[in-house]
Amino acid sequence: MGMNRQLMRTVILGGLVAILAGNAALAIGRSAETAGATSTAPAHDGSHDFDFEFGSWHAHIRRLVHPLTGSTEWVDYEGPSIVRPLWGGRANLGELEVAGPAGRIEGLSLRLYNPATGQWSISWANARDGGLTQPMVGGFEQGRGEFYDAEQLDGRAIYARFIFSGVSAHSFRLEQAFSADGGKRWETNWVADFTR
Repeated sequence: MGMNRQLMRTVILGGLVAILAGNAALAIGRSAETAGATSTAPAHDGSHDFDFEFGSWHAHIRRLVHPLTGSTEWVDYEGPSIVRPLWGGRANLGELEVAGPAGRIEGLSLRLYNPATGQWSISWANARDGGLTQPMVGGFEQGRGEFYDAEQLDGRAIYARFIFSGVSAHSFRLEQAFSADGGKRWETNWVADFTR
């Protein structure tokens, strides 16, 4: 039963990515009939899409204190981020240690590439509670990364989205947003600018 629930969750999440990203090929892959190909392999080998992030960065983070409440109170953090490749770049581990007037955030991001789907999964662990989140799933297209999942926030079902943008050798941005209305409207609650 657990495997069927996981498969169902993957299918539902795949549909969400297709709707929100406007690209069904990301979520369900291209069939030979619609893509004009005989292979079921992903159209894009994204196994090195996160290579830009390897190494040390300086992070400036703005966090919305109370997401999806109408709050406009933001807090700022600064500190180092280090991303290390694993498995020849098909996985990576990011360490974040930032501080500001609101306190400290120590976290780890684990990213894994799935060669069968051509997608990445991103999970987050915070040192405060030690738990690993369920993964967000998605990928990069034309230098922009989009990742989605369904979560719970204060007991209600929401969608979460990561967007990686402005990627260069010396900087990039990561934004997190939540939606409480099925992805019709998004509220950004985490903006991280990385420089080196």
